Amino acid sequence: MKLILLGPPGAGKGTQAKMLTEQFFIPQISTGDILRAAVKDGTAMGLKAKEFMDAGGLVPDEVVVGIVRDRLQEKDCINGFILDGFPRTVPQADALQASLAEMGKELDRVISLDVDAEALVERLTGRRTCKECGRGYHVTFDPSSVVGKCDACGGALFQRDDDQEETIRKRLQVYADQTSPLINYYRDAGVLLELDGMQPISQVQEKMLSLLQAS
Repeated sequence: MKLILLGPPGAGKGTQAKMLTEQFFIPQISTGDILRAAVKDGTAMGLKAKEFMDAGGLVPDEVVVGIVRDRLQEKDCINGFILDGFPRTVPQADALQASLAEMGKELDRVISLDVDAEALVERLTGRRTCKECGRGYHVTFDPSSVVGKCDACGGALFQRDDDQEETIRKRLQVYADQTSPLINYYRDAGVLLELDGMQPISQVQEKMLSLLQAS
């Protein structure tokens, strides 16, 4: 099963990807993770990426695509993969399609999680993390017993910089501008599955598996 997960920040892609890896025995491939791994391992593409990162610039598409292509050729991807966070733009999607064709592979499905933007802002701005043990909470959906204190270790809870409202709204706007056009791109390709990400996690999982098994 060769899949892509689409959805704005906070839509629950990571949670659903974990379920899919266990269901289909395929790896979740996060662009950020494999980029860091390639740099650490000193691969040819990793060294190219490091040049741009050290200079404070963005890693160009051709390097990112090359790192993804290298990862998709590893043994654990024989039975498939889940791409999480890639592609982000239509040009990246075109490059991915070309790379897959070169490898004799093609996507089975692209799953888009649809979540209301204001609900995402509430979901993400409410997250809190313990400074001591790293345990996560949510002020509305999963609060600690004592406000501002971790139930597990008593450490102070804090809001990460990337969970602040201004930052979140910027991230959502970037997604709307750069990544949301991929929904029509993959719809036109006939591989898109759209799911209501506002439902409870278990219902999203159940519907996702049902659609994948029926396709």
